Amino acid sequence: MRFPRPVPLMIGALALAGIAKASLLVNGAAPVPTAPAVSNFFVGAANAAAGAEESAPAPAAVSQPAPQPAIPQACAAPEEVLSAIARERDLLEEQRAALAQREAEIELARETLAVETARLEELRGELVALLEKAEAANQSDIDRLVALYVNMKPREAATIMNDLDIGVAVTILGAMPERDAAPVMAAMDVVRAQAISMIILERAKLPGDQRLDGIRVR
Repeated sequence: MRFPRPVPLMIGALALAGIAKASLLVNGAAPVPTAPAVSNFFVGAANAAAGAEESAPAPAAVSQPAPQPAIPQACAAPEEVLSAIARERDLLEEQRAALAQREAEIELARETLAVETARLEELRGELVALLEKAEAANQSDIDRLVALYVNMKPREAATIMNDLDIGVAVTILGAMPERDAAPVMAAMDVVRAQAISMIILERAKLPGDQRLDGIRVR
């Protein structure tokens, strides 16, 4: 338990008085001061303690935190902001509609392209079949002509070859076996036979390497 300051001082004064009295009794000194003197001593001690209490600095006041300013509530959005938000929403809707329309157009174009591609593939197949058929028919006709000229006498075949189209003559003589084409070319006109020989030689080359300009045809 904590006592007030005057109480310890009074206890200390009583202790000092007791020690002084005991010393006087032992040494045969003068008698202990009377009660009024002791009372005056305690009164002085109490007054001194009270003065000490009054002169003691007062404890510093605990600082209170400064009050925080109240946060104002959000004010309502002005008409301009609401109007801008509405315009942005309308613009987004228009862009979304335009994008959907564009996607629909792209999908339609993709489907159309698929249909056209399938049609082109079908036409390509038909064209290839026609070319193969035409080539087969042409080869069949060439084979028949070759057989006819092989069965002719060389001089008779050469007479016909001299007046035949140069391209047809080259095709027939080029398809004939060498043992059958040699007598026919020997009986042909010399200039024409030379031209046919040059054409047969050059046609085996690539188109850019062929030299057919200087060939003389009678």
